[in-house]
Amino acid sequence: MEQLKSAPPAGASRATRAMASKASSVLLADIGGTNARFALARAGAVEETRHFLVAEHLGPLEAIRAFLDEVGPRAMPRRAALAFAGPVVDGRAQLTNGTWRVSASGLRRILDMESVAIVNDCAATAWALSKLGGESLVPLGGDAAVKGAPVAVICPGTGLGVAGFIPTRPRPVVIASEGGHVTMAPADRRESALLEYLRGRFEHVSAERVLSGPGLENLYQAVAAVDGLTAPPRPAQEIVARALVGDSRVSVAALDCFCAMLGTMAGNLALTFGARGGIYIGGGVVPRFAEFLLASRFRERFERKGRFATYLDRIPAFVIVHPDPAFLGLEALVEAG
Repeated sequence: MEQLKSAPPAGASRATRAMASKASSVLLADIGGTNARFALARAGAVEETRHFLVAEHLGPLEAIRAFLDEVGPRAMPRRAALAFAGPVVDGRAQLTNGTWRVSASGLRRILDMESVAIVNDCAATAWALSKLGGESLVPLGGDAAVKGAPVAVICPGTGLGVAGFIPTRPRPVVIASEGGHVTMAPADRRESALLEYLRGRFEHVSAERVLSGPGLENLYQAVAAVDGLTAPPRPAQEIVARALVGDSRVSVAALDCFCAMLGTMAGNLALTFGARGGIYIGGGVVPRFAEFLLASRFRERFERKGRFATYLDRIPAFVIVHPDPAFLGLEALVEAG
């Protein structure tokens, strides 16, 4: 976490500055390819949550200023923590599915803050795991988590995020990755046909090409083409809505395939991370159809790993249905220091 100190105002004592910092709020931001969510954290509470469309602002600085102008905080935040939907290297990040770029040191300097931290958005969700429970989670089978074991997080949204979480003390270890861009492999002949169709459209058919909002749209188009059906173009949200009421054969088939492929990918992550602490599904896509996922082939495909089926059938899986888990994770990150 990058923490670069700005110089204190002339005449301000260290004690005065420390008291002001403690009293001020922390700016939180969860920035994805479509939506940017902002909030203020103060005394353990998240306040003044606002959502903005990424396309309506030139960059994160402009969106932050619009947010601060709208909420008018009693005291300007002295610290900020941002979750960003893209790789973060040396305090810099760019949206994988967008044009926004951000620099921790640049924001700190321009906004005159004491510290700015930037983490990958799925990593921020991983940071939230210690704060999630009860109604924030929908269980998807498996036994009890092994205490102290690694955990894996997968986050289908505008893109596909992947992260690991190791509950070490005194500070957990969060592993940010670009695992959403691994090559998606088929698990049966039908998936081979669907992926073959998508290979005709994309240079590389990654997991993100099928396990994201745009990925569901790709699957919908692939199902129609492979099955020889006519289907009007539909956004992911409409595909989900029609699948849930069963009034579109192609939508139902596409969502069913999405769930099965998600099970395959989640099982791969469980083996890769040794995630006996559980698999958590975040992001903005899956919470819309958690019950459909529960009744789907997700769990069967999650466990279908040959000789390691018994290893996987014990691992619990959950859908995170908390509205803003990244904010919880950013709070935990700030608290960890």
